Amino acid sequence: MKFAAFRLRHGTPAEIERVRVGLVSTEQDNIAEYGVSTNLTEAGVLTLLNLQLAKQPLPATTTTHSLSAIQLLAPIPRPRRNIFCVGKNYFEHAKEFGTSGFDSSTSKPGDEIPKDPIIFTKPPESVIGPGANIVIPQQVSNAVDYEVELTVIIGTGGKGISQANAMQHVWAYTAINDVTARDWQQRHKQWFLGKSFDTFCPMGPWVVTADELDVNDISVKCWVNQELRQSSNSKDLIFNIPKLIETISAGITLYPGDIIATGTPAGVGLGFKPPKYLAPGDIVKLEIGGVGVLENPLVMG
Repeated sequence: MKFAAFRLRHGTPAEIERVRVGLVSTEQDNIAEYGVSTNLTEAGVLTLLNLQLAKQPLPATTTTHSLSAIQLLAPIPRPRRNIFCVGKNYFEHAKEFGTSGFDSSTSKPGDEIPKDPIIFTKPPESVIGPGANIVIPQQVSNAVDYEVELTVIIGTGGKGISQANAMQHVWAYTAINDVTARDWQQRHKQWFLGKSFDTFCPMGPWVVTADELDVNDISVKCWVNQELRQSSNSKDLIFNIPKLIETISAGITLYPGDIIATGTPAGVGLGFKPPKYLAPGDIVKLEIGGVGVLENPLVMG
């Protein structure tokens, strides 16, 4: 199933303001709204996950909306805590980044491929939804880059989760653009600040429950202004999803709704000579096979 969070484009101010959730049609051209009367400003689709974990039925659907009548939001508009992110998790990207001069995790030749997962985070405030503007902060950074990432949403939480049991803890998948200010990433010798600017975590267009996808064969693509920049597959991950869940949960309890972005493949702007950083007016489009398309424009802030 595909679940989306959205607002109506038309109606009274109160009707337009309310965040709703619904079931995306098989054709992905309309959404059947679930009968939830409260405003789901922060939880979004996690309202449905919580019902499922409590073994309660999903609400009945009410009105069906065409996509043109609604504004899609990030499926989890305000995550309950930071998004877990994975650095250098595709072989070719690890090489392009490790030799770029921007990688503080590579101290000598041969270090480009990590021996263990590299984990950092992005704050909830960086999340935006489909179609929302990615803001290039004027006089703050002139090296803003894109990164398409297959993203996991945890269902059943836990600590000390083994690889053998890890997939039992996955509820759904979505797409994230791990937008990055490369100059800040280099200057501060770590990744949090340059990854965490406001609007630097587009998410969507919805979530797809784990039963619908073969996680070992999911295409991962990114276009900038219709130019294909990144094209890979989840089978090329250095550390697969069970390994990531095992690593993170070894010392940190994972909770329902936690988000893990699994890393980006080769083809980021930094990897070109000269680099192809994003500029105002650019359109970045991500496509995760079996999930959907996430598109966001760039503006100067």
